[in-house]
Amino acid sequence: MKRALVLSAFLLSQFGTSQLLKTSGQKIVNDKGENVQLRGLGLGGWMLQEGYMLKTADFAGPQFRIKEKIAELIGEGGMQEFYRAYLKNGITRQDIDFLAKAGFNSIRLPMHYNLYTLPIEKETVKGKDTWLDEGFKMTDDLLEWCKANKVYLILDLHAAPGGQGNDANISDNDKSKPSLWDNEENQRKTIALWKKLAERYKNEPWIGGYDIINEPNINFTGKNPNGTDEMSNAPLWKLQQDITTAIREVDQKHIIFIEGNGWGNNYNGLPALWDRNMVFSFHKYWNYNDDQTIQFALDLRQKHNIPIWLGETGENSNVWFTELIQLLDKHNIGYAFWPMKKIDNIAGITNVKTTPEYEKLLDYWKNGGEKPSAEYAKKALMQIADHYKFSNVEVKDDVIDAMFRQVKEETTRPFRNHQVPGRIFASEYDLGRIGSAYLDKDFINLWVSDPAKRSEWNSGQQMRNDGVDIYPCKDRITNQYYVGKTETGEWMQYTFHSKADKNFTFEIRYSSINPAGVRLEDASGKLLATIQLPATGKNETWKSAMVKNIHLQKGENKFRVVFENNGVNLNYFDIK
Repeated sequence: MKRALVLSAFLLSQFGTSQLLKTSGQKIVNDKGENVQLRGLGLGGWMLQEGYMLKTADFAGPQFRIKEKIAELIGEGGMQEFYRAYLKNGITRQDIDFLAKAGFNSIRLPMHYNLYTLPIEKETVKGKDTWLDEGFKMTDDLLEWCKANKVYLILDLHAAPGGQGNDANISDNDKSKPSLWDNEENQRKTIALWKKLAERYKNEPWIGGYDIINEPNINFTGKNPNGTDEMSNAPLWKLQQDITTAIREVDQKHIIFIEGNGWGNNYNGLPALWDRNMVFSFHKYWNYNDDQTIQFALDLRQKHNIPIWLGETGENSNVWFTELIQLLDKHNIGYAFWPMKKIDNIAGITNVKTTPEYEKLLDYWKNGGEKPSAEYAKKALMQIADHYKFSNVEVKDDVIDAMFRQVKEETTRPFRNHQVPGRIFASEYDLGRIGSAYLDKDFINLWVSDPAKRSEWNSGQQMRNDGVDIYPCKDRITNQYYVGKTETGEWMQYTFHSKADKNFTFEIRYSSINPAGVRLEDASGKLLATIQLPATGKNETWKSAMVKNIHLQKGENKFRVVFENNGVNLNYFDIK
């Protein structure tokens, strides 16, 4: 008895110093009663891959299809070897250290159940669960890295046994097998998994909570296959109640996050709340950033007097990110952006670089032709797995700047430490909000709110996540990119340091099918010069034009390049 009391006191002291989260009315608070706004990131693409993350969406969306394609080339054993490397490299201590340094205070872990337990068809005894070390070890390690950085870890069941909806990609749903909703064993296993997780992590204060079913999307009685028109959602609420009961048998401390149908937002038929430490989660993509788009969630919070959390959002431009976070800050709503890593990614905080060899595999899978050898395919795949290491990814400073600094500041920052005399590449314009660092007419994707506003924002899908359109460049001198698809009135601003107070010559490397012109202005709009750009004949036939006697002061200078015509492509500026 004495030992139990000592242990209890020890656990309480641990929670006291580590600030366990709980709900207090409409707020999430720590154990000091202080408001905690979760500023998080979801580790999408690690335990569970969707086809678009690996560029396989055209022919393999769910993870099991991706695995089939890989096994077709390198065999089952080769596929397993690839995934071991992929999972090992996908998230490491370096990743979490980086996220904490960037400013995130929480992590959402999208879990695939098959890393923790066998599917029901592989269990030798019905009603029994075989527990797998792999998923629990990955979660233990992640939790340790989070604890070291004082970052909360929220567990999210992203792929439930049998799949929780008709959108197969997000839950790795193999529709040839029994679904979660039609099979009692899958439901039983889901409940058992959550009880096992809760038992394991019940005394871990840096566990921020349990997000028990990600994005249910199923038509129980309605016509919409993804459950957006369901009115009662009775099976969904029952299963979440049953999961909560199982968790509370072993863990009375941690927050439980619940989600509605229709990818998380359909809360119709919600019964009386069944737990005192619960949060409503909702998801938000491709719509306006105004009160109207989140009013249903604000109403839920007000009606039931419990917190709300934007559990998943992202896949848009920097403008959208900044505006969204400003909206959420106004309403004291926490969030988790999506995802952490994917191949050829501009709309996230990191980019996994593709390779020519991997592109060849994608081409074969999509279009057929000569089958790559197993040796070639395995080498290509293992190279991609290596590219998932944090040391090999490209960190997207512009996205991080938009999510944190630009939310509070209108000022700009230099993209690089530009010095003149010297060369400035056109794609290296300042970091900052639209209207301060650049102006572009296509800068956001709002197709859910307005189908006519389905914009690519950066049409070239290269380098940066602003509205400026950046493309791969093959000019003789390049940083690999050029600015293109320019329109009259658009501009970019550049900050640089001059070593002397004197007049300089500006030489612009450009291409344009038609004759055009650009203006050079300072940051206040004062005209410095106008440069005529004769037609080069083709979109990527590059020529140079110059203007002399542009006066620069010693120290910091800012100038803007303003387009007077459509269709000018810019590679770089030489200032000498």
